[in-house]
Formats: sequence, C-alpha cells, structure tokens
Amino acid sequence: MSTSESSECEYTEPVAVECNIAELKENEMRQVDFDEDTRVLLVKQNGRLQAVGAKCTHYGAPLQNGALGQGRVRCPWHGACFDLTTGDIEDFPGLDSLPCYRVELGETGQVMLRAKKSDLLQTKRLKNMVRRKPEDERVFIVVGGGPSGAVAVETIRQEGFTGRLLFVCREEFLPYDRVKISKAMQLDIEQLRFRDEQFYKDHDIEVWLGVAAQKLDTAQKELHCSNGYVVKYDKIYLATGCSPFKPAIPGLRLQNVHTIRELADTKAILDKLTPETQVVCLGSSFIALEAAAGLVSKVASVTVVGRDNVPLKVAFGQEIGQRMLELFEENNVTMIMNSGITEIVGDDERKVTEVVLIDGSRLPCDMLILGTGSKLNTSFLAKSGVKVNSNGSVDVTDFLESNVPDVYVGGDIANAHIYGLAHNRVNIGHYQLAQYHGRVAAINMCGGVKRLEAVPFFFTMVFGRGIRYAGYGSYKEVIIDGSLEDLKFAAYYVNEADTVTAVATCGRDPLVAQFAELISQGKCLGRGHIADPETRNDWVKKLNDPLPQPR
Repeated sequence: MSTSESSECEYTEPVAVECNIAELKENEMRQVDFDEDTRVLLVKQNGRLQAVGAKCTHYGAPLQNGALGQGRVRCPWHGACFDLTTGDIEDFPGLDSLPCYRVELGETGQVMLRAKKSDLLQTKRLKNMVRRKPEDERVFIVVGGGPSGAVAVETIRQEGFTGRLLFVCREEFLPYDRVKISKAMQLDIEQLRFRDEQFYKDHDIEVWLGVAAQKLDTAQKELHCSNGYVVKYDKIYLATGCSPFKPAIPGLRLQNVHTIRELADTKAILDKLTPETQVVCLGSSFIALEAAAGLVSKVASVTVVGRDNVPLKVAFGQEIGQRMLELFEENNVTMIMNSGITEIVGDDERKVTEVVLIDGSRLPCDMLILGTGSKLNTSFLAKSGVKVNSNGSVDVTDFLESNVPDVYVGGDIANAHIYGLAHNRVNIGHYQLAQYHGRVAAINMCGGVKRLEAVPFFFTMVFGRGIRYAGYGSYKEVIIDGSLEDLKFAAYYVNEADTVTAVATCGRDPLVAQFAELISQGKCLGRGHIADPETRNDWVKKLNDPLPQPR
C-alpha cells in the first residue's frame, strides 16, 4: 500500500453536514454536527473553508463564540488559541490541540467532511511526540512541576528532542490544574492532574517527584537536587514558580493558619473544616477572595480582612472593586476593609481562636487563611552566575534565555517582555503566561526560533460569575460599558495617551478574547474607538483588517 493510500485509510468517508458553502459569509464561524457525538467548527476566511474541533481543549468552551483572528481562533473563556490549518495549540491555557477535518465540496456546494478515525475517539489531539534514543547522549532538564514545566517537557518531545529528558518536580504529585484548588477547592488528583504516570513513561520523560533544586552550577552545567543527585545538563529550563508570602504577624505559627498554593494546602484546610468553623481570610486579592467564595457555604462564617477600601482595587479599579465587595456581601461574606491583622491569638493547644485588627477590635477565628502575596522560588540560584533581581525574578531575552547560555527561565520567576504597550520587562504570575513560556522555551532549547508574543490573559470565577482580563499597563481612567449592578459589563482601561491598555469583562464574552487577539496582531485600541456608546463595540471589526506591516 502506498503512503497516500495509507493516509486515505486513516480518514472516514465524506460526511455531508448541514451547511452549504454559499451560506457562509467571509470570516464566519459555524458549528456543525459531524455525527451525534462530534461537533466541528467551520471557518471561512480568505475564501478558504477550514474545519477543526468545536470545543476548546482546556475546559470545553464553544469556539464558535470565540474570537477569530488571522488564521486562528481564540477561546472566549480563557484565551487559548488554535491554528485553523493544523489545529495546534499556540497560546494557552490547556495542553492539547484540536482535531482537524478534511473539507470537500459537493457539486452544489454541499460541505463534506472527512475525519481522522483516531480523532473520533476523543475531542482533543495530542501532537506527535518522539521517544528517547540511546545513542543521543544530550540531557535536557526541566525544573518545576507547575503549568510551565508541564508544557515544556511535552513540547521538547514534540520538537524532536531524543536525548534524556529529566523533569524535576518539588511536589509529590504529577503536574495538575493548580487553578482549581483555590477556585473550586477540588481535591481529587485523578481529575486535577494533566497526565497520568503512564503518559510520561510512554514518552520517556523521566519524572522525579518530591525533589527540589538546591543549587545550580552553570560553570560545570550541573544541577544539585534535594535527593542527593547531581545531574549534568546540556540545556535547562527553570520554572520553579513562587511560594506564599507570610507576613510577620505574632501568632503566625499557630495551628489552623494556612496558605493556599498547592494541593496539600487545600487538603489541610478542608480536613479541618466543620459547619461550625469561623474562617477569616487575610487579603483582598484573588487567592483570599476565591477561598472565601469557595468556603462560605461550608462553614459558619467567612470574614475577609483587606487593607484597601475595596477588594481587587489594584487589578480592576475602584468601581469594579466596589461591585465585588457588594457581591461578596450579598453572598454572606463579611468584608472588613481599610484594615489588617496585628496579632493572631491562640488557646492552650496552640490553635487559633481569634485575630486582632488594626483598630484593636477582635474577631473570633477558628481558621485563618493568608492571601498575602507570594515570593519567587529562586534562592537556589545564589552564586550560580544567573543574574537575579531584587524581587527574585530573572531577566530573560525574548527567547527566554537568561544571561547564562543554555539556561532558560520562564513562568512566575521570569522578568520578560510581553506583547502590547509595556516597553520594559515585566514579572507577571499568570497561569496562561506560564504555559506559554514553557512552549516558547522548549522550542528555542530544541534549536527553533520562537519569540515571545503573548498577551497576558487572566480569569477568575466567584459565585458563578466569570471575570476575564487581558492586557497590561498603567491607566488613568476606567470606562465602564454595561451594568455593574447586573454584572454584565466591559471595563476599558485608558492611559495618559488615550490608549486602551487592558479590558476586563463579566458576562460579556468574547470581548476580552477579542481584545487579546487584537493586541496580538500588533494593533491597538484608542479612546476614539470606544468613546461613543452607540458604536463602542465596532472595534472588533479591526480583527479582520490586514495585519500591520513591520517597519
């Protein structure tokens, strides 16, 4: 059998779907049924019809409701991007790519699709990965078992690296969806983890669990690990993330004082909860608020103590912060703002019983959860030759290489350029950006040339309300479109130059995804585009304009 005949055998016979090519407009996306179990996204662009899987491989969002860019589609919920020709994932979150379908047209323009038989078994597609070859003596190490490291090891094998691939993970668990441990308080590792143990074995990815990096010797190209091993490397990717910051408050070491960063943290919290527990959350940013929202229905009371006058003020501004405060109060969370904790008081068994606030008042407290920021895990780089900034971050090139050759850095600890208005490097701890860094670093480690081009995209969920945010930069004004009261709004953050630096929404998908796609195309949004409420959404048409030409 010839190669072409073999390829043909991999596909089904043509299946007519409910669509005629004449019905589709230019830049239209339409979901159709291939069979009773399989949905397909048809996209007509530049006169060409393409077909890929209809659901985002991250959390299953319908891509027909997403943002159509030039040759790719972006998820409306969390911003993952997929190439329309290959189905490959290009931006994150997520790990898997979309299945692709062959498109044929009948005599009358009837759209006919042929599916790869193997793709009909699941809605996601794993890109081809190589295995290790004994004769290849090269060694690549990925340090950090979070989202960035997880993407990096897979991409390294997808890019054709056949040497030894070592994956050093400080936690005792295989990489998992860390987002869900604070947002949804999920504990089932079988549901949380990205891949099972067999996956890593099948692709010759050597995983060390419960092992931390202790020292990096770049002169000798050696990594010293907590299990006593010293491993030589040819190239190394560092994505060691961050740890919770604990403020110096008297009583901090009492029992039932917790942080939330890892699965073990959430498990420790849930194991000690009862319906009578009185919980206090210190901090009014995402971690503390997500914990408060997740616990309020499980315990007697939840109180949030924050230092600003409204929660999330730094991220979203005063108006949205005020509406978030009201949302939490509507859901029985007590909000104490413009405050802080000066002391944690315990009983004879050294269990927390109350906290003392700045004004001297006392709150009963059986459990205190700290959402007070984080510190970067880069202390092992001392005397390594890798330049570490005062905040613990590491400056990297646009290809994620540090000042030391063959040492790549990404995720939370990277101080890197982003796509958009920020001219200087920035240190951003976003889940999506961490995964993107893993892909970029891996491609460059394997000899490719891939420049950073991601737009920061953040998402959270509280009380069933999804909030999205894309972009980065200072702003002097927030223009609100829609209803804050109904939690159906878009917020445009405008800087001194009347340029929109970021967009946040609630109940207005896919606006944030469209803004992220616009910025990724090298275009910008100005006050003039959004000044008139009647035409405020017309800017999305700019997505179909020709891409700017490099100067």
